[in-house]
Amino acid sequence: MALRLGDEAPNFTVDSTEGEIRFHDFIDGKWAVLFSHPADYTPVCTTELGRVAQLKDEFAKRNTRVLALSVDPLDSHKGWIGDINETQSTEVNYPILADSDRKVAELYDMLHPNAEAKATVRSVFIIGPDKKIKLTLTYPPSTGRNFDEILRVIDSLQLTADFQVATPADWKQGEDVVVSPAVPDSELESRFPSGVRKVKPYLRYTKQPV
Repeated sequence: MALRLGDEAPNFTVDSTEGEIRFHDFIDGKWAVLFSHPADYTPVCTTELGRVAQLKDEFAKRNTRVLALSVDPLDSHKGWIGDINETQSTEVNYPILADSDRKVAELYDMLHPNAEAKATVRSVFIIGPDKKIKLTLTYPPSTGRNFDEILRVIDSLQLTADFQVATPADWKQGEDVVVSPAVPDSELESRFPSGVRKVKPYLRYTKQPV
């Protein structure tokens, strides 16, 4: 069965470029981003894994760990890292999982019937400290991911986990948010002392809580 939002992320143990990874232990109370790429030594994947390395500090600020995965063997990953570092002016600083037996890819439904043989699709899973799946995305092979958008989603998920708000379209950190419909008008003043701007009974804006 396909994994859905709110499901517990399946646990696994697999070799990586940074040693054996026991996934639930790796999460260890943090957020996690698990993303797959179709193959080592390919152009779009090279730019993607380089971009994630460049953003490592941004993920760390959000208490988030990142892992990449493909079905290539460990030796291939280790050799390819040199190309990523050279061409993307960075240093790969997170684990790349070697899922040559496809165990993890099958657990996370990363091997779609219409994808190229032996290749994982560009899947993204954001997983919370409770080990529950908070977001899933799948991109086509020809389209590199926007990891700034993935950081934006993490900001939204972390904010809305702590406050009864939601984030509107194109929201960015620090911008106004919308009040959850579950909050009655009678509680607005106590919950949102900065004030609430009502556009419609169901559309109420407030400053981002801190």
